[in-house]
Amino acid sequence: MVSFYGRDCTSRMMVGTALYPSPAIMQQAIRASGAEIVTVSVRRESAGGGTGRQFWSLIEELGVAVLPNTAGCRTVRDAVTTARLARELFDTPWIKLEVIADDETLQPDVIGLVAAADELVRDGFEVFPYTTEDLGVAMRLADVGCRVIMPWASPIGSARGITNRKALELMRQRLPDVTLVVDAGLGAPSHAAEALEIGFDAVLLNTAIAKAADPVAMAKAFRLAVEAGYTAHAAGLMAPRDFASPSTPVVGTPFWHDLS
Repeated sequence: MVSFYGRDCTSRMMVGTALYPSPAIMQQAIRASGAEIVTVSVRRESAGGGTGRQFWSLIEELGVAVLPNTAGCRTVRDAVTTARLARELFDTPWIKLEVIADDETLQPDVIGLVAAADELVRDGFEVFPYTTEDLGVAMRLADVGCRVIMPWASPIGSARGITNRKALELMRQRLPDVTLVVDAGLGAPSHAAEALEIGFDAVLLNTAIAKAADPVAMAKAFRLAVEAGYTAHAAGLMAPRDFASPSTPVVGTPFWHDLS
């Protein structure tokens, strides 16, 4: 069980709702993932129209919680305004906060992110900030009241997996009471398993599932990997060693000699 601002979930995987070949496949993939929380772009929904209503009916049929996001925002003002719109549209204090600094890498503007998070927390929001693996930034986000923090593994959609494992391990160690979610850059189920193995509470996925040849099968694969990674962490992983160690003990083992 993992808790997000007091909401307990059995699934440790969140999924996005963009880029799927069709709405029907999106719905099937979300079901196959077992996810109980999905992210939704505020800007897409605020456009309204028949397509928006159809999309929303599909989400409602799934019975999942919605985590609206401020994707595409590049200033504190835009992010805060979009978050407030999301609260009206979705009737939720939850917001996945994104403030983007660079159009090519989609790297978060960490200075603007902390400022926006501070303002939104004081306004009653429960903020899920998307950030880098920088420990100092994560600590500042925790200081302003973020009880969930979502560092990237690598840039959005890159499928490179965790590129700075030591930094994420340190973040986990230094923020033991914060719910940590690896968000962005996971391209294979093994990447998700690694995130759970090092002690992260959950992962968020979109592109790796939605752009797969078979999104439904890939969603299931990620679900199994997340379950395996969490189970391995809870069981206690063996620490790496510099030298070989025999799995069969030799001390006290009798040696038989040919007496012929």
